[in-house]
Amino acid sequence: MAEALSKRQIRQLPVVPYDRVRDHLRTGDLVFCSGSYLFSQAIQRFTGSVWSHVAIVYRDDTLQRMFVLESETGIGVRLAPVSKYLRDYHGRRRPYRGQIVVARVQPDVDVERVHKAISFGMDELTRPYDNSEILRIALRILFRVSRRTRDRKYICSELVQECYRQAGVSFKLADRFVSPEDIWRDAQVVSMQRVL
Repeated sequence: MAEALSKRQIRQLPVVPYDRVRDHLRTGDLVFCSGSYLFSQAIQRFTGSVWSHVAIVYRDDTLQRMFVLESETGIGVRLAPVSKYLRDYHGRRRPYRGQIVVARVQPDVDVERVHKAISFGMDELTRPYDNSEILRIALRILFRVSRRTRDRKYICSELVQECYRQAGVSFKLADRFVSPEDIWRDAQVVSMQRVL
């Protein structure tokens, strides 16, 4: 299980240069973001966590590229090069504003099941981000009710949860919603290193 961290503790983790980490990343690894954007801070406040985003690594050795499969606010489900996060986030010619830590699901999930998870996520490309889910999460927390219906829109942690569920991996989650913190704190998730 990845241990609970404060923002200060994350900032104190040594940053391993992406060039050194890249060759060790595998499809299925998880990318956790602790952003300092206004929307990131709202998510952190709602969930009581330092994490505001989670995504899945997709390594394409044929193209020699590394991507994250994610559901991004205002965009939806997409593939984005990891290098964009680290150097040119949202085309602004600067890195993601915050910290990024990579983790791995242990014990290792066999390649066939990881490919099933990624394949499911690829099928969901262009599905919209569930912008109103943040408000519904707040209401479910307030009234202590669980989610009754499932739509085909995703917040980041729902996408990660559903991809891994398709591969037969279940995270122990709160019944009202799934947050990046829920996935981070699952016994199967092991922190690897900070890359930003």
